[in-house]
Amino acid sequence: MNLEQTFGVIAIISGPSGVGKTTIYNTLRAFRQKLHFSVSCTTRARRGDEVDGMAYHFIDDETFEKHIQNHDFLECANVHGFYYGTLKSELNYIKDGENVLLDIDVQGMRRAKEELKSTPFFYCRLVTVFIMPPSLQELERRLRGRKTDSEEAIQRRLANAKGEMEHWRDYDYILINDDSNQSAEALAKIIDATHFRTQAITRENWL
Repeated sequence: MNLEQTFGVIAIISGPSGVGKTTIYNTLRAFRQKLHFSVSCTTRARRGDEVDGMAYHFIDDETFEKHIQNHDFLECANVHGFYYGTLKSELNYIKDGENVLLDIDVQGMRRAKEELKSTPFFYCRLVTVFIMPPSLQELERRLRGRKTDSEEAIQRRLANAKGEMEHWRDYDYILINDDSNQSAEALAKIIDATHFRTQAITRENWL
């Protein structure tokens, strides 16, 4: 294997709320040793048993603003009055051979992709994957099965899902999550294949 193929890759996954992204990640982590899940920053308060540094990095508005001024974010947005953002430093794990998985929405993926174009080392190791439910009916069933949202929230999430799903062609790959184990295996294969992209190789060691 070429030396540069030992670096990790950056995998952005997107998909509507309730599609099963977290379950896929947890399944993938079970048989993947070198996998770092990017933890986003947010200014919203912690909920329930959320742990700082695991669910999110919980920071105040002033700290978030400083990160913005210092251009520390790969992407960030204001959602319902609270800031959310992904620090560029989360990507540095690929230099140690770890694959970095980012769970961000469609708009965040576009911002991140545009930002990384100016850094070829990262950009050539980026792959984007959209996670699709088998159907909207199945997505609704999963959302109701969580029993955490009001009827109003469920209808809002379904409406948002329809809009997000229209952008699946903006991604490199699409996975229809009918079975989380199969989806995790497919995502692992996508990550493996990305290691062998010709764009990521600059040294022709075989010559």
